[in-house]
This record gives sequence, C-alpha cells and structure tokens, in this order.
Amino acid sequence: MAKNITTEDLARMVQKGFVGIDKRFDAVDKRFDEMNKRFDKIENILITDHQRRIEKLEEKVDYLRNLLAVK
Repeated sequence: MAKNITTEDLARMVQKGFVGIDKRFDAVDKRFDEMNKRFDKIENILITDHQRRIEKLEEKVDYLRNLLAVK
C-alpha cells in the first residue's frame, strides 16, 4: 500500500534533514574556532621565541664588531 506524500510533507522532511546538517556544521565550526585559537597561541610563542633569538644574535654581532673595531 503506497502512501501519498504531499509537497508539504516532502518539504518538512527536507527541512528536518537540513536542521540536522546545520547542527553538525555548527559543531564543526566550533572545533575549527578552537583549533584556530590554539594555532594562534603556537604562532605567538614561536614569533616571540624567534624575536628573542634574533635580538641575541644582533647583540653578539654588535659585540664582535666592536671587538674587531669594525664599524
């Protein structure tokens, strides 16, 4: 026995499917936001460390220049 499905029934079924998809995308978006925050923290740590190391190297180069009297 076949059941007649109206376009309204079909529209409701499709809408229900999209609600589930939207919830999943929201969860994925939240996880990406959390990952972006973690990557930003890592990037800031690396930039700070590299900047510190560059400054130390510049100080050592200046010291060697002064030691060798090169200007």
